[in-house]
Amino acid sequence: MSHFTEAQKFIAGGVNSPVRAFAGVGGEPVFIRSAKGAWLETEDGRRLIDYVGSWGPMILGHGHPAVLEAVKNTADNGLSFGAPSLIETELAKKVCEFMPSIERVRMVSSGTEATMSAIRLARGHTGRDKIIKFEGCYHGHSDSLLIKAGSGALTLGVPSSPGVPAGLAEHTITLEYNNAEAVRQVFDEMGPEIACIIVEPIAGNMNMVPPVEGFLETLRECCTDAGTVLILDEVMTGFRVALGGAQSLYNITPDLTTIGKVVGGGLPAAAFGGRADIMASLAPDGPVYQAGTLSGNPLAMAAGLATLEQIGVPGFFESLSARTTELVQGLLQIAGEAGVPLTCEMEGGMFGFVFSDDGPIRTFSQVATADVDRFRKFFHGMLDAGIYLAPSAFEAGFVSAAHGDDEISKTLDAARAVFPTL
Repeated sequence: MSHFTEAQKFIAGGVNSPVRAFAGVGGEPVFIRSAKGAWLETEDGRRLIDYVGSWGPMILGHGHPAVLEAVKNTADNGLSFGAPSLIETELAKKVCEFMPSIERVRMVSSGTEATMSAIRLARGHTGRDKIIKFEGCYHGHSDSLLIKAGSGALTLGVPSSPGVPAGLAEHTITLEYNNAEAVRQVFDEMGPEIACIIVEPIAGNMNMVPPVEGFLETLRECCTDAGTVLILDEVMTGFRVALGGAQSLYNITPDLTTIGKVVGGGLPAAAFGGRADIMASLAPDGPVYQAGTLSGNPLAMAAGLATLEQIGVPGFFESLSARTTELVQGLLQIAGEAGVPLTCEMEGGMFGFVFSDDGPIRTFSQVATADVDRFRKFFHGMLDAGIYLAPSAFEAGFVSAAHGDDEISKTLDAARAVFPTL
């Protein structure tokens, strides 16, 4: 009996997060026994070079000595208190230092919790109900965000999952990512009713799609003019594409930011924060309620703090970006030599590739029409060669500081063997 078959007897779908089920690529998921540096070891003893990195947190690589030591030392004093501890303040100070738009921060345990709480705060602070999100951007699985676009630019959304009330969907407007004109149109129609815009400054859940020039600037301008809260969802990009997140790359100051993944150093942690006056609306200072039993868990705070201390060293992101660039340029060259259409994006330790000649990829519709069958073949060919990529054509990939010359070389050698077979 396979590990997956056994898991399906007791775990819904056999996995605890759907993309792990390999539904997008076929076959059974890989079960991991251990990880170190840039490498995974599977339950059947295979060693794989890892470009998933626990979906982003492992920017230092797996099992970094400083992170492990911090967690072990903290664990000696207890696992959870449900009361304030000094390490929460230490991590909060570091977050505010690296992201100056965050004047106050609140720790939570997951990216979904961070985005859900940020939207509630924006609604409570403004006294408005409507929110704007963008097609192809993912902000967690809370009800307000599982909404797809209606038939027209100003058509209010409809639920994209059973269990989401249609009445709730009426308050969510879903627009095309990178379409600044659609944003202006909505604000002309109903600007005073809109509590917030939430957006990934670099979309990482429809592969990797950067913003076009002027898009984020339009969001900032419209929000400022209408008194709407601009939320940058940097759960994926925060401390991953740059020390100050994507907002530092594009010089955009949000009102609220959500962060996760890297900020927990591999343990369950996330946060939301921003302008002090907005955060003052949050309980216990204000009327907007939010709470969490394990928020600020000392082990997660220790792992996150140790990670941020490591990535804050001068030159860290320059070195990481150089490694990611080497990987992406190598893939493009090999694909070109094989006559396979491929477009790639990268920033810091994050990258994406789409089997399409319709580049550059800037919209969800472009991603949706890419060659998914070719991706499936590529995924399994690379997996057979010892390279572990995200098991979905719609997910970004991640490079860590532990990916060295040997790992990049082995990856490109595998690609040279696989591309001609596609």
